[in-house]
Amino acid sequence: MNTTIYDVAREAGVSMATVSRVVNGNPNVKPATRKKVLEAIERLGYRPNAVARGLASKKTTTVGVIIPDISSIFFAELARGIEDIATMYKYNIILCNSDQNKDKEIHLINTLLEKQVDGIVFMGGQITEEHAEQFKRSPVPVVLAATLDTNKEIPSVNIDYKQAVYDAITHLIEQGHTQIGMVSGTLDDPVNGYQKFAGYRAALEDAKIAFNEDLIAIGDYTYDSGIEAMESLLNLEQKPTAIFASTDEMALGVIHGAQDRGYNIPQDFEILGFDNTRLATMVRPTLSTVVQPMYDIGAVSMRLLTKYMNKEEVNDHIVVLPHRIEFRDSTKS
Repeated sequence: MNTTIYDVAREAGVSMATVSRVVNGNPNVKPATRKKVLEAIERLGYRPNAVARGLASKKTTTVGVIIPDISSIFFAELARGIEDIATMYKYNIILCNSDQNKDKEIHLINTLLEKQVDGIVFMGGQITEEHAEQFKRSPVPVVLAATLDTNKEIPSVNIDYKQAVYDAITHLIEQGHTQIGMVSGTLDDPVNGYQKFAGYRAALEDAKIAFNEDLIAIGDYTYDSGIEAMESLLNLEQKPTAIFASTDEMALGVIHGAQDRGYNIPQDFEILGFDNTRLATMVRPTLSTVVQPMYDIGAVSMRLLTKYMNKEEVNDHIVVLPHRIEFRDSTKS
């Protein structure tokens, strides 16, 4: 049977209240008594019941984190940023994989709330009315990470995705490109689809370059979809001279798709990605890419959540972090 606080109190010859004070780090315990209790805990192998402590304090010091794919390098950076700050503030993490599936996301939100988490960091695709309703009814604070709430009601941490892509496309235009392809996520996705596509369109419009729908290829963020997208772009009569991909993983597929057909990068096509994951330096030529600071987004999201959980003052619930472009060998400059 599990050792209880009563067993420790009996072993140490003290009250259960004294054991509780020692376990919870209360300074109002004599050093000799503390030593006696700690020795009894060690002998009996006692482990405090976190659930019971949570019920008593109404806090479990546990945070739920929902991300689309825990095996992805991209999301791993985000999770690391969350975990580092959580550890700093003495919170434990329950990490959940949603596959960016709406039904699974809703199920996970409810499961985490049933487990009495103190807060939730959520990363997903589209924030639907159902999501918004769940977050509104949540008894604990929720912060979105790299996820947009178009109503700007839910606290969130992002970069300016439209402006980031605008800057990337503008750079390619300044290098003399007028035929610029885009490998996009589905336009239903408010970040990797719509926002980035809007940045692409705006840059062309401001440069007075006509939009050509043929230069848009839709992928699903994977390496394979990048290869398929490049295949379709290479089959065009008037091929692009530069390509922007909405994720680094798709950009790698674009590079390899071109190389498989005998083209050279960046001599035949300049290629820009988005994210600046470790993949960008693992491909040859190395990938020029928009830097989305995933670790920082995770860390700032978690810090924002701790402010809400601890009733600290929050000056701005919508946080927009800076972006930049890291130029490597897949572009000429």
